[in-house]
Amino acid sequence: MAALRLSIIFILSISVFSVNAQKLKKADKVIIANLQKHIGYLADDKLEGRRAGTNGEALAMTYISNQFSEIGLLPKGEKGFFQPFDINDGKQVNEATSLFIKGKELKLNEDFFPLAYSGNAELDAEPALALQEADMPWFLNLKDVLEENKDNPHFDVDDFVKTKVAQVQKKGASALIVYNTSGIEDKLQFNAKDRTEAVKIPVVYVAKEPAKKYFSDVSATVSVKMKTDIGEKKRTGNNVIGYINNNAASTVILGAHFDHLGYGEDGNSMLRTGEKLIHNGADDNASGTAALIELARLLKNSKIRNTNFLFIAFSGEELGLYGSKYFADNPSIDLKSVNYMINMDMVGRLNDSTHVLTVGGYGTSPEWAKYIRTDNKKSPFVIKVDSSGTGPSDHTSFYRKDIPVLFFFTGLHSDYHRPSDDADRINYNGELQIVNYINTIITALNKQNQKLAFTKTRETQTGTSTRFSVTMGIMPDYTYPGTGVRCDGISEGRPAQKAGLKTGDIIIQLGEYAVSSVETYMQALGKFKKGDKTKVKYKRGNETAEAEVQF
Repeated sequence: MAALRLSIIFILSISVFSVNAQKLKKADKVIIANLQKHIGYLADDKLEGRRAGTNGEALAMTYISNQFSEIGLLPKGEKGFFQPFDINDGKQVNEATSLFIKGKELKLNEDFFPLAYSGNAELDAEPALALQEADMPWFLNLKDVLEENKDNPHFDVDDFVKTKVAQVQKKGASALIVYNTSGIEDKLQFNAKDRTEAVKIPVVYVAKEPAKKYFSDVSATVSVKMKTDIGEKKRTGNNVIGYINNNAASTVILGAHFDHLGYGEDGNSMLRTGEKLIHNGADDNASGTAALIELARLLKNSKIRNTNFLFIAFSGEELGLYGSKYFADNPSIDLKSVNYMINMDMVGRLNDSTHVLTVGGYGTSPEWAKYIRTDNKKSPFVIKVDSSGTGPSDHTSFYRKDIPVLFFFTGLHSDYHRPSDDADRINYNGELQIVNYINTIITALNKQNQKLAFTKTRETQTGTSTRFSVTMGIMPDYTYPGTGVRCDGISEGRPAQKAGLKTGDIIIQLGEYAVSSVETYMQALGKFKKGDKTKVKYKRGNETAEAEVQF
């Protein structure tokens, strides 16, 4: 009966809100002005798209922390309001890398470069080009194999070189020097995103001009002195965390990511013209960040005292939930005290014709049905619910910790991940309604003052496997920097679980296809169809295991 009475109060409050939304009150006008200010700043060109780990991100996090401070939130990061975390940006060739042939130094990245899977080593030798002697560098001219396969669309020169490296390494070569004297381009390059496990020997590519100069006489002996030094390339992202401490037993987390795509350097832009343009991300997700700031202001000025509030502006979301995953694994509060988490991602494009607001996480607690009503005709929204606690946004990281979540989203549009996602396209009145709606839900839950029960839900993929006919049923850990794909979660009843895989396992091979990264994992999945059986090889701790999987 108490729950029914509370639901009636909630419905009435939403009805009143709907009527008041027709005529803006002074407080609503203030919120709209603030939303315009926040989004206008965050989506300005001078922030250059707020790519995680850049100066644009630094400007954004400073703005957000200043807003938190003005509101009166307490800093709850590791460095004041900030919580720094590493972003693995792939590999880089360090300055110590060098190559001398016949005593002449070749210019790095102009005359030569190591391949991404090259081993790190230093050697000084005088090999003969035509001989393949143990403990000496070997030479590989791609001319013949390129000409033999010029009409073969399935030939992959990179795979060919990798296979050749494995062979010469077994035969005792101390290094492999690759070059190409044919007129056919090989398109080999240092691929910073290649997570193939490093081999034990140096593998370097020498450009056409120096190759012609030093390797034309295949009967010659040449002096080779080299050092290869490849390391991890990292940048630092920062979450911005503010806190309202009401000395309560439980805490509610509100979050939104503030990073975006920069100039599209990470390959996640929908722009396919090759132009280097700023992606301002007004809806994605300056809109959610602005809503977060305004909810912090509303809740700080509210009379709610029986719960604490933690406000987190996440970075690194666009790269694979880096910031929220880092916080969930390194929380600045006890996660056991968290009642629920609300995530806002792309809440700035409410359609004035359809009024559709999608609310995810609906199935993560049985209590949500009392507060997220799809049958209230006086509501300003047409509520579309999604039961899953996972998806391509930051609430997933909290669902993984068995915390009930809600995810607010006004839908995709033609400006998504494009330079045209600008502040002048935001529906500020619509976003005001969403801010007030979320505030009303929080207020109603506060009156109940009970810990919400958590329930597991079906899992949705955060990657791009939907374009394939099969799936393993894993949630990839996009932040994993090593070789392979780390399972961040395993879906019930899906092939991976049936094969015995567990969270934390690292998939390194699927059938005959080596898996070095999420990208190669997706490519491997594309080779199979429903009903196929194959072997999956994976690492669990220090052990390597193999299991049969059926799609």
